[in-house]
Amino acid sequence: MQNQGDFNGFNNMAGGYPPRNGRNENKTKYYLLGLATGIALSMIVSLMTVSVVRFYKNIGLMRNKAQAESAESVTDDVVVEKLGVLEETVDKYFWKDVEEETLQDGIYKGMLAALDDPYSVYYTKEELISLQQQTEGIYYGIGAYISKDLETGYVQISRIIKGTPAEESDLMQGDYIYAIEGESMYGKESDYVVSKIKGEEGTFVTITVLREGEADPIDIDVERRRIESPTVEYEMYDNGMAYIQITEFDLVTTGQFEEAYNQAKADGMKGLIIDLRSNPGGNLSTVCDIARMLLPEGLIVYTEDKYGKREEYKCDGSNEIDVPLVVLADGYSASASEILTGAVKDYGIGTIVGTTTYGKGIVQKVINLSDGSALKLTVSTYFTPNGNNIHGIGIEPDIEVPFDAEQYQNGVDNQLEKAKEVLAQKLGQ
Repeated sequence: MQNQGDFNGFNNMAGGYPPRNGRNENKTKYYLLGLATGIALSMIVSLMTVSVVRFYKNIGLMRNKAQAESAESVTDDVVVEKLGVLEETVDKYFWKDVEEETLQDGIYKGMLAALDDPYSVYYTKEELISLQQQTEGIYYGIGAYISKDLETGYVQISRIIKGTPAEESDLMQGDYIYAIEGESMYGKESDYVVSKIKGEEGTFVTITVLREGEADPIDIDVERRRIESPTVEYEMYDNGMAYIQITEFDLVTTGQFEEAYNQAKADGMKGLIIDLRSNPGGNLSTVCDIARMLLPEGLIVYTEDKYGKREEYKCDGSNEIDVPLVVLADGYSASASEILTGAVKDYGIGTIVGTTTYGKGIVQKVINLSDGSALKLTVSTYFTPNGNNIHGIGIEPDIEVPFDAEQYQNGVDNQLEKAKEVLAQKLGQ
């Protein structure tokens, strides 16, 4: 099971949550190794093994010392004391025993939840390891992409990979994951859902889904198997029209795209369609590397943090595409896919066909802590080469073509057919 993409990388990232329109979406990937910074965080990490009460009393002592030298901390004496009371009350009255580590993780997750930012998350060591494994493009799961629907509170299956257990099962694109092994998935982050679906090869997982047109939840048993995630698909159409679909920007995607692009050239490509529909994003360095195979000289994207610090990602233009280009995008095209779409549109080197993209114009960074856990924090905003902030807005297509689900069920992708028509016009066909 893949989740939706972030610039989860060993560098900055920006991920996409499900759109408000369009067809599909998805994932979370690579991680930036770094040190934990900030007085409160460093104190938390250093005291992970002690009890919650003693843990926060020690934080209070350290905080008092730190306050004498620097800024005020949120963990003042009142907070420390209240946390102790909460732990004692839970221990005395809660109907079952709770592991100390579970309570501690809840504290950390709660601090991140207080930011009211769905992209800022605390990962336990186990969660981080699980997520990092996905960066290799090989994992043990069922072979489906998911995205979180903020309106319903559930994650939704946005795409099913061909030849996988998910395709062999009764799961369908558009299903909402209601429960896994009887545990409700309401309000759970995509990463958490993925961690519950993944497991040992050859074992089965029971996924309960909500499906449009069905009154009751449906239980579906799916086998876990080794999944090699293809992120690029290539096809050559008639009259020299090449088609390359990028489903997400993973670590392996650069090489997969380069191979497909070179094959298209070898096959006599006269024009190119790049399909970014349902692509939720991925690694920043990956999308920039792919952009450098297409764009003219200049900016690919730039970011700005809250201090006004600007970081630019550039292209030298040595590989600028020399054939007509059409880019397919929709409401599930987010983050990294919007970076590529926005650059193509700003430079005018291609025509955007489809519907308005998701509109995720913020960047996350994963900061690894010394105990093996990590924080993913939103750290900056990104802008297209022309300085457009697309967050919450998206990128409008040059030619708007809503997706026709009925035609698709009958084997006709109306958006793709329009892209072919536009490209044929560019080629004078």
